[in-house]
Amino acid sequence: MLTSTTPEELFDILIESIKKYHPSDDLSMVRKAYEIARAAHEGQLRKSGEPYIVHPLSVAIILAQLELDKESIIAGILHDVVEDTVMTMDEMKQTFGEEVALLVDGVTKLTQLSWSADKVEIQAENLRKMFLAMAKDIRVILIKLADRLHNMRTLKYMKPEKQKEKARETMEIYAPIADRLGISKIKIELDDLSLKYLEPDVYRDLQEKISLRRVTREEFVQNIMEEVKTHMKAAGIEARVDGRVKHFFSIYKKMVNQHKTLDQIYDIFAVRIIVETVKDCYAALGVIHEMYKPIPGRFKDYIAMPKANMYQSLHTTLISSTGQPFEIQIRTYDMHRTAEYGIAAHWKYKEGQDGKSIAQKEEEKLSWLRQILEWQKDMSDNKEFLSSLKTDLDIFSESVYCFTPGGDVKNLPSGSTTVDFAYSIHSAVGNKMVGARVNDKLVPIDYVIQNGDRVEIITSQNSKGPSRDWLKSVKSAQAKNKINQWFKTQNKEENIIRGKDMIDHYCKAKGINFAEIGKPEYEEKVLSKYGFLEWNAVLAAIGHGGLKEGQVVNKLLEEYKRKNPSELLTDEKVLEDAAAREKRPQEKSKNGIVVKGVHDLAVRFSRCCSPVPGDEIVGFVTRGRGISIHRTDCINIINLPKEERSRLIDAEWQLPDGDRTQETYSAEIKIYARNRMGLAVDISKVFTERQIDITSMMIRTSKQGMATVTMSFDTHGVDELSKLIEKLRQIDNVIDIERTAG
Repeated sequence: MLTSTTPEELFDILIESIKKYHPSDDLSMVRKAYEIARAAHEGQLRKSGEPYIVHPLSVAIILAQLELDKESIIAGILHDVVEDTVMTMDEMKQTFGEEVALLVDGVTKLTQLSWSADKVEIQAENLRKMFLAMAKDIRVILIKLADRLHNMRTLKYMKPEKQKEKARETMEIYAPIADRLGISKIKIELDDLSLKYLEPDVYRDLQEKISLRRVTREEFVQNIMEEVKTHMKAAGIEARVDGRVKHFFSIYKKMVNQHKTLDQIYDIFAVRIIVETVKDCYAALGVIHEMYKPIPGRFKDYIAMPKANMYQSLHTTLISSTGQPFEIQIRTYDMHRTAEYGIAAHWKYKEGQDGKSIAQKEEEKLSWLRQILEWQKDMSDNKEFLSSLKTDLDIFSESVYCFTPGGDVKNLPSGSTTVDFAYSIHSAVGNKMVGARVNDKLVPIDYVIQNGDRVEIITSQNSKGPSRDWLKSVKSAQAKNKINQWFKTQNKEENIIRGKDMIDHYCKAKGINFAEIGKPEYEEKVLSKYGFLEWNAVLAAIGHGGLKEGQVVNKLLEEYKRKNPSELLTDEKVLEDAAAREKRPQEKSKNGIVVKGVHDLAVRFSRCCSPVPGDEIVGFVTRGRGISIHRTDCINIINLPKEERSRLIDAEWQLPDGDRTQETYSAEIKIYARNRMGLAVDISKVFTERQIDITSMMIRTSKQGMATVTMSFDTHGVDELSKLIEKLRQIDNVIDIERTAG
């Protein structure tokens, strides 16, 4: 980390850093960028009191330490110029070229994203934007990571609540991305700085405990290094040997995940052997295992099976002559460079070709990014997208390595099943899967794959597709996404119908007139908020459980109120009128209901609980639809939010007079019975005998032979209804009868 704060000194450090690796001597555009940025930020100060130009220069130095091209470094210097000053994007394009302008524009857009842990939709949408920016040019996120790293280094000047917010954002978003890109140099520092502000007590405690025996540990590592150097030389292996204490966050996570104390962590310090060739790596491993006793089960070959972020190395944990465990990592110089710089290690500089191309083979290593971009097209549910993304970016997830029948290696999350394996090959293989063989033996479909297993998937064209039960056992985000996608596609029409019914039912239960709020201009806001292209997609998402109908209706209602402010007084006016009329004599209404203090307002019966004369009732002042009458035992009334209870108003049945007893009211009951031949006929016969009109009848039968019969019909009142239910209970196999209550 840099201690110098003078802009000229920082610029000199930047130029020296670039000269160490860049083939070009012409750094005039870098100086020009510095001069423009310095003039543009003139008079601006950071929270630390330093001139603002210190920040973009520090970002550029971090990029130079990653050995990035000149365009990236220029963009790093200018990344705040457009946002904070008067320089336009067109002016930047004219001065520095389109490539730099596009990089600055990408970083500016990422800087404007607001992360909120409480708002899943916002966080998911912002992640989508971030990955789209990365897909256009991976350098955008490299500049953003450098920007975040310098901000984290100077976080002490922020308020405590801001420190925690930025640290959490860094730990959840930026550090995992740095890890996925393989840039351990940045990832490690971001992790440790996040821990410092999120868990200050833990951080200080680790600092003290590690410092406590620092001299002893350094002496121990030094002795190991000397022994290793001697043996490497004796074996004729040219090697560089160094040692280090692991970073705090890595130690802390192992303590938490493995429920261990600091003294129980084996690899708190490690010795690294760097050699010229892969052959030398394995030769060095043989020498090491002759020198020290390896701990069983603690050897990992990431050379033969690299991590998803391109990391390659041999890891082995050993016991020293003093009985102290320690870790040795063996790798080539190229592997070491990749471990430190990740995707940035493979940037190609070709003068005359704008220095902007990544080799094709390195582009292939960003396949995970393309997969994420595929997910964001498929997933309508933001929670699902966020969950899948965090699973895929999880820097602590262990991997299991297995083989296809052809010998190809598959790298899957630990705990993966044969279903995960099938979907890692292709979605069509997963969708048509009917079984699996592991090491030539048939296994259950939920068999958990072990390291080294050879897996063969059995498919059939007659397969009906994946089972929802698979979602409980699969571990990989890819498999979960593909299974969910299959169900969404297969059941789209059904989901649309179900979603529409759920919205209708919700609106009726809440007394909301959907015809008023369900207009295209209000629906447009929902489409925009949740990232859908058409209304049917929203309905399908509600139908399969990706969205809650309440979320959608409330958004429509919010937009309706915003555009119709004059109608907001309607509800309050009804309540005020009711209160003012409380002392007036009760007046009869045409529908047999007397509402306390109200005589000239529309009164309707709620369909959620279908009250009939004789039921205890209550009125509810709806939004723009008069008063709805509910039974007092209606679930929607019982569960009414506290803030809505002020809308309740006393109501009672008007005493019968004249021909009032001839009026009928809609009612609904559910009959639970053991299914048998003739059950429906016997039920209908009771209604016919009592001259009661059935308006609808629906029967559902479970696999266990239990029938649920839902009946809607017209009745004169609760007395007639009670007698009907009593008669129905006498039918053979009827177990219970209940009235719907919301």
